[in-house]
Amino acid sequence: MYETIVKGATVVTAADTFQADIGIAQGRIAALGRDLRDAAEVIEADGLLALPGGIDSHVHIAQPSGDGVVMADDFASGTRSAACGGNTTILPFCLQQRGQRLREALDDYHALAAGQCHVDVGFHLILADPTPHVLGQELPALVAEGYTSLKLFMTYEGLALSDRQILDTMDVARETGALVMVHAENEDAIRFLWDKAERHGETAPKYHAATRPVPVEREATHRAISLAEIAGVPLMVVHVSNREAMEEIDRARRRGLKVFGETCPQYLMLTAEDLDLEGMEGARFVCSPPPRDRASQAACWEGLETGIFDVFSSDHCPFRWEDTAGKQHPKGRQSFRWIPNGIPGVETRLPILFSEGVRKGRISVNRFVALTATNHARLYGLYPRKGTLAVGSDADITLWDPERRCRISQSRLHHGADYTPYEGLEVEGWPVRTMVRGVTVALEGEIVGPSGHGRYLRRHPGRLGG
Repeated sequence: MYETIVKGATVVTAADTFQADIGIAQGRIAALGRDLRDAAEVIEADGLLALPGGIDSHVHIAQPSGDGVVMADDFASGTRSAACGGNTTILPFCLQQRGQRLREALDDYHALAAGQCHVDVGFHLILADPTPHVLGQELPALVAEGYTSLKLFMTYEGLALSDRQILDTMDVARETGALVMVHAENEDAIRFLWDKAERHGETAPKYHAATRPVPVEREATHRAISLAEIAGVPLMVVHVSNREAMEEIDRARRRGLKVFGETCPQYLMLTAEDLDLEGMEGARFVCSPPPRDRASQAACWEGLETGIFDVFSSDHCPFRWEDTAGKQHPKGRQSFRWIPNGIPGVETRLPILFSEGVRKGRISVNRFVALTATNHARLYGLYPRKGTLAVGSDADITLWDPERRCRISQSRLHHGADYTPYEGLEVEGWPVRTMVRGVTVALEGEIVGPSGHGRYLRRHPGRLGG
């Protein structure tokens, strides 16, 4: 009757926790019940938690990163790392470069991903050149084809859009039902602070954090929300790092606006002090927005606990440390402003939140599921196919040993980077089996599934109500 039965696990969703067997047929959950029988494969899961496979909706893979800079992960290594970390779906970004058509960029990304993925994959669009042709023809057509989310930047040369460009793009999102994501940092303020720092000879990695202070993020968050209010669109503010930006989101919601928030492991576990190391060592932790201070860490935990944050993502953006095309880029050694911007984290996202959140009593295991899977599926147009354990849903299941203690180390990870910013962190709780559409792709920290098992996901508009 079933191809596979997962037997005896404690099943956890965003709403419920219960004992059940999981019957799987044709890649989907066919039954949840007691004493299920008749399967070609039986997976004994006594003492384990069965959770919906993690969905990481903020990852960067094989993305163009500037002159002489190469991202550490391709789709094979990036999805291998995701699977070993308990994820069954990732949503990387397809970057449109200036002068490039959106469809051309998508064709390039699909070619890079084809036959390489261990988990299922969908694409967000990054609009860097919102020309009349892109906004009038390409974007509406692509949203209709299932690319239902797009990211806009308020910082970075070649990516930052003007307020008018943001409004014009948001207007198309309103008409098509696409969800707008925004990287909220004030580019002019950053460049002002860059120039001032360099005039004083302040070029070490620690000045990356000093020149992107909290007001840079808070102001841009307020402005992005204001533009979304003018355009009449929901908004996702990604990788929020501090209380002040959180307060902007909270105030907007109190006014009745649909504004969603995301934070990431680096804002719970790292601080600006990690960038203040001898020589180039601090470059390992350079990302934007930068890690803040202990008070900001506490604020982000509060946001996860109280609902300011809807999703918890990795912002996986890996570069190699011992590589002149990575963190040792020659220009980056001259000034912090040229250090490749990003850190790896797709494989460690779930264990860090489970250990620091669930095991330490900050959040319930149901809230963990919501933050790491269910809310991602709802917001980005994958629910109920993904993000939950229910009859008819894809059999994307991660089995967790909630008591297993592990020490995070580069030696046990599977990404293309050659370091982890969380080296030596001891966590309690680890994913021991990852199943994508009923097929075990990772077991006890190693890939066992067939290469290319992952599929491209066409998405519908997200569920943004409430």
